[in-house]
Amino acid sequence: MRFKDKVAIVTGGGRNVGQAIARRFVAEGASVAVVDLDPGRGKATVDELEQARSGSAHFVQCDVSSSSDVQRMVAEVVETFGGVDVLVNNVAITDRGRSVLELEEDEWRRVMAITLDSVFLCSKYAGRQMVDQGRGGAIVNIGSTSGYRGRNNATAYSAAKGAVLNLTRSLASQLGEHGIRVNTVTPNKVGSPVGEDVEPEDRKRINLLGRGAVPEDIANAVAFMASDDAGFVTASDLLVDGGSLYGAPPV
Repeated sequence: MRFKDKVAIVTGGGRNVGQAIARRFVAEGASVAVVDLDPGRGKATVDELEQARSGSAHFVQCDVSSSSDVQRMVAEVVETFGGVDVLVNNVAITDRGRSVLELEEDEWRRVMAITLDSVFLCSKYAGRQMVDQGRGGAIVNIGSTSGYRGRNNATAYSAAKGAVLNLTRSLASQLGEHGIRVNTVTPNKVGSPVGEDVEPEDRKRINLLGRGAVPEDIANAVAFMASDDAGFVTASDLLVDGGSLYGAPPV
């Protein structure tokens, strides 16, 4: 119950990693705003969480690449639960399968808007709420090993995730004086591929532990980074990749 009486926002909370994170926060006592553009997935997740604990979850439909939508989302969370203590910037899309020679400019901008701009916008407006409350807070951004190394089958996604790592450090340096910690958790090929609901049975993974990551692996790490157990951790990145970044060639 590390999050008893705390309020958490989880973007992309309707499936895969975001859903697992929302489940973990509810299990540990938090009230959770499940933010998703897809109302079917978002409401289904909230219905499940409400069965586990009544009053624990609320769905907010939101385009996290839109400033006005993000501001409305934060205001709705505050109206529903009374504040914001934790923000998890999880949502992302990818441009898988396209090199710089083939990637259209519109797709580049869309990937950057949803994967990177959303982190800026949600951190800005949830961060303002945390500052106004005066009780500190935690922001956890979901990174990717793609942000550490270039890929031959993605362009905008790698660029966006690399930027998320350094944006996190900047946010940590700016918000630390307000008692707000900002960190990243970096997975590799966890659950279904980015933007998809089903994980291919033949999905190739190479790491040091010989198994694929599951969403709960990331939820465990996020819960730690958002909790008081990590109270002196900020501007850091927690790799939860089975050692794939350092123990295997890029795939």
